[in-house]
Parts: sequence; structure tokens; C-alpha cells
Amino acid sequence: MHKKSHLPSKTCPVCQRPFNWRKKWKNCWEDVVYCSERCRRNRNQLTTVNN
Repeated sequence: MHKKSHLPSKTCPVCQRPFNWRKKWKNCWEDVVYCSERCRRNRNQLTTVNN
């Protein structure tokens, strides 16, 4: 079993939850902004709530 505490993490701007690095994001971690497809789809609701 691997310990995952050493993996980088970010905070999702939509849901404000932290999310960790995934293997599928190995080549594009700098470009990842949202924790899930659902948050990515709801990003426009974030801007309307804040305005």
C-alpha cells in the first residue's frame, strides 16, 4: 500500500475542497483547475454568485 500524503494538492475554486494529484494528470497538473467534471461545468455559476 502506498502513502499518498506526499502528493501535491490544490483547492477547487468552485467547491472550495482540496483535491490531490492523480496519475491521469501526470502530464498536465499545472493546467488542472477543477476537482471534477461537475465543478468544471458549474464554473459559470460561481461567477454569477460572486457578482
